[in-house]
Amino acid sequence: MPVETAGVLQREALDTLIHELARRGYEVRGPTVQDGAIVFGPVQNATDLPVGWTDKQEPGRYRIGRSGNTAVFDFVVGPKSLKNEFHSPNVKLVEAEYTDGVFHILNPNHEQPPPRAFIGVRPCELAALAVQDRVFTGDMYPDPIYSRRRHVVFIIAVNCTRPAATCFCASMNTGPRATAGFDLALTEILDSDGHRFLVETGSPQGAELLAHIPLHPATEQDRTAAAHAIDAAARQRRHVDLNGLEESLKQNFEHPRWESTAERCLTCANCTMVCPTCFCTTVEDSSDIAGKRAERWRRWDSCFTMTFSYIHGGSIRTSAKARYRQWLSHKFAAWVDQFGTPGCVGCGRCITWCPAGIDVTEELSALRRMVANGDSIA
Repeated sequence: MPVETAGVLQREALDTLIHELARRGYEVRGPTVQDGAIVFGPVQNATDLPVGWTDKQEPGRYRIGRSGNTAVFDFVVGPKSLKNEFHSPNVKLVEAEYTDGVFHILNPNHEQPPPRAFIGVRPCELAALAVQDRVFTGDMYPDPIYSRRRHVVFIIAVNCTRPAATCFCASMNTGPRATAGFDLALTEILDSDGHRFLVETGSPQGAELLAHIPLHPATEQDRTAAAHAIDAAARQRRHVDLNGLEESLKQNFEHPRWESTAERCLTCANCTMVCPTCFCTTVEDSSDIAGKRAERWRRWDSCFTMTFSYIHGGSIRTSAKARYRQWLSHKFAAWVDQFGTPGCVGCGRCITWCPAGIDVTEELSALRRMVANGDSIA
């Protein structure tokens, strides 16, 4: 279904939208203030959203504070993404109990989770969700746990009207405007004409729900104000030039830039933990001391850990250089070979949450500059 402007939702009608979703049986989740960050959580009313809150992000730094206005979505992305909602960090796969001389195997993930509605999803999050869908549902053997959580979902996107200092979605063609993957999309407008949201539909389900929501016709002034706000968010300090990037990375496997970056990298795996597209996991087994209960868990893993590349005899990526190179090369080169798109959506989380402040956009640019100057090692 093509994206179409449906009208204007006044700020005071945001509660009506949330309540209508709840009335239809959805568990509504959206951005909330928790533990000094803005992350997805339960939402029952518009007051549960981060009204009047904003964030400030720089390499290695994230802070939230009062914005000084009444905007509902005057922030960008926090440390948790939709990946946490559909591809959980810890999942119990199997449990076994020994009773009456018999082992009973239990499947704790058999039930269908309740339908969920997400409000406040950013365009880069939608792009990341499409990548995760491709990984977990697009091949011959879909992941049943992910598929069940993803099955009945209603998504209300919010177009970005300001970028963080670490954003580079515009150069990755994933934002700041949502173009697909949502049921409804909102653009927040706060000006002399009032506080309102331009509403767009992206699915028949979204259009049907709006029949129960009070909307005003969208004027040309509303459309222009929304467009100007989104255009402002596209003016970002950081960017990645995708032209020829895949070939450049493949041809410079031993470039000295990898070593200089590795001297700063702590291999802490923060970048992969906050990344909305990284999906690697490991499996851990445990049992109680009596040997009568056993569990198997699937947990997030990272290519930055020493054991990630372990095969019989030891790990094959023992240096920080090898592990950083694997991560960056996979994101912007090998991922394209596997899935047809880069494994990065330009959300900037890896920059914000890197303790050393390593900037992926700068690393890629520096590599290009050195190659352009003839400092290329194939």
